Amino acid sequence: MMQAGVLETILPGIHRLVAPNPSVLTGPGTNTYLLGNKSITVLDPGPDIPEHVEAIVAAIKDLGGEIERVVTTHTHPDHSPGAAELQLRFPGVPVIGASIADDGHQDPRFAPTSGLGHGDCFTVEGNIVRAIHTPGHVANHYCFIDEANGCVFTGDHIMQGSTVVIIPPAGDMADYVDSLRLLLDYPMRYLAPGHGSLIDTPHAEVERLVTHRLGREATILAAFNEVVKGDLDDLVAVAYRDVDVSIHPIAKLSLLAHLLKLEKESRAIQHEGQWELIKEH
Repeated sequence: MMQAGVLETILPGIHRLVAPNPSVLTGPGTNTYLLGNKSITVLDPGPDIPEHVEAIVAAIKDLGGEIERVVTTHTHPDHSPGAAELQLRFPGVPVIGASIADDGHQDPRFAPTSGLGHGDCFTVEGNIVRAIHTPGHVANHYCFIDEANGCVFTGDHIMQGSTVVIIPPAGDMADYVDSLRLLLDYPMRYLAPGHGSLIDTPHAEVERLVTHRLGREATILAAFNEVVKGDLDDLVAVAYRDVDVSIHPIAKLSLLAHLLKLEKESRAIQHEGQWELIKEH
């Protein structure tokens, strides 16, 4: 049972705090990871909830350590706003992350002191942690692999017990599937998601997610047998009939992401919100 505000050591030198923001989209809450025992990196400081920021500060004190840096996987408001608060608490602490234009779903206060690129590294008590650019959920998303133990911090690229919502235009389904496949090139042993528990079958989980996304795509393609030409409401009712209708507003976001992927691949076309497949000649 994951409990907000309780510091848990999930692997040697890797500690987890759950923010008190449970919901349909966040599961038990956003995971903040404290890497190291003395020189501590705070990865995904979480939402701007005073109680959670206090818990991070208290956890650093309980570990007998000092904060060395703050790192973010991306700038959605349940992952990065705590960085600004930690900058106030610890003046001069570096914040590492990638910025993105605000599409109405980003953290407007995010102000990194260092940018981020694919393959960039930092060290945590001698262990190399490497950034992996994983666009898809959002274009500025990064995972991080602790090369000493093969633990990949996945942010919202992979969630335990749930699928990730892809919200266009910042989210891109084609990029997401490619980014999932990219992780298979790394020596993973664990996945430490932004929401949910540690996953110790990383390759199987990534392959399952790729299969799931491509399976949903096949279901959407099959939906055009019933809805030859239609809008998102028409298509979600058929392509997501296995999902409770209360989830359909969220499902429409992923449906649009799939349709845009098909459009990018010249397999579907839209006109004034009406979608249809491109017939092969």
